[in-house]
Amino acid sequence: MPQRPQHRTTASFVVIGLSHHDAPVPVREAMACGGDAAMAFLGALRSSGLATEGVLVSTCNRVEVHAAVPASEPGAACRLRDWVARERGLSPAEAALLRVREGPAGVEHLFRVAAGLESMVLGETEILGQLKRAYEAARACGSTGPVLNRVFQRAFAAAKQARSETGIQRGHTSVASVAVDLASRLFKGLAGRRVLVLGAGEAGEATARTLVSRGASSVLVANRSFERAESLASELGGKAIRFDALESEFEAVDVVISTTGAPHHVLGVARLERLLASRPSRPLLLVDLAVPRDIDPEVRRLKGVHLFDMDDLQGVVEAQVEIRRGEAARCDEIVRAHMEAWMGAVGLAAPEAGPR
Repeated sequence: MPQRPQHRTTASFVVIGLSHHDAPVPVREAMACGGDAAMAFLGALRSSGLATEGVLVSTCNRVEVHAAVPASEPGAACRLRDWVARERGLSPAEAALLRVREGPAGVEHLFRVAAGLESMVLGETEILGQLKRAYEAARACGSTGPVLNRVFQRAFAAAKQARSETGIQRGHTSVASVAVDLASRLFKGLAGRRVLVLGAGEAGEATARTLVSRGASSVLVANRSFERAESLASELGGKAIRFDALESEFEAVDVVISTTGAPHHVLGVARLERLLASRPSRPLLLVDLAVPRDIDPEVRRLKGVHLFDMDDLQGVVEAQVEIRRGEAARCDEIVRAHMEAWMGAVGLAAPEAGPR
């Protein structure tokens, strides 16, 4: 007598979080969690007894908890959502924005995120690296297991195939490149423009390299680790400066692109007013790519200052989406094939296509 297919795990995959699709920057700021705080969050998650495995993905556009919860406990995902809201100190209104995706819906969501299909810049390349680092960090601290290991590895495979077999990456493939394009258009080219990049991490480095490739005449790099700023500035033929020495260089700056992700504003109204006092009266473009935001939104009231944050950039990005829609459809087919393979491996029937 043939045996019936059996589920190979006793846990269900769940994704709980929000993104630029669901919440504005202030709410994403409240959810954001990186570095040691992220590892502490994962430790608390496992200690709570609500999840046996967890990965925390926290980027400028999304903060999501990927977890394995007991499949035999009804309401486990909702209890975990409520715990996440309390742990991150969300208000009731903010907590209401958290989306819960369970089982196949959660898996498909992760596959689409990895392939760049859920990014602000459709098909952007940075998210896959961010997912890999989040997964490796969780794995290193013992926060992953058979459920998340299998799902994330399959997501990486789907993303790799989507990028290699379609043209989803054509044109602008990162928010950084969109920010540089915005600066170029506002100033009618970057030739002769002096740019200050705050933060020499991945986003800061990508932005600085794009600026140089687009003709910026001078790039200044400031970072909490001055050695890192020196290293990047040397590679780009620019100059490293210290955060507390901005006053000495700000007079000639035309564009500031900030990517530090510090837990507080690195450019507030009072500090920017002091910096502007020694600067000739001409336009200053500020682009804040960080979440939490690096630049106080109130600086918009200062004369001659033009500030764009991640929410503002979304409008710029939407104008480019149509170019990639055809390639996105091909990526969808690849994602669905990987979904079917994953579901077959765990003994589930393939899901019907439907809303995400």
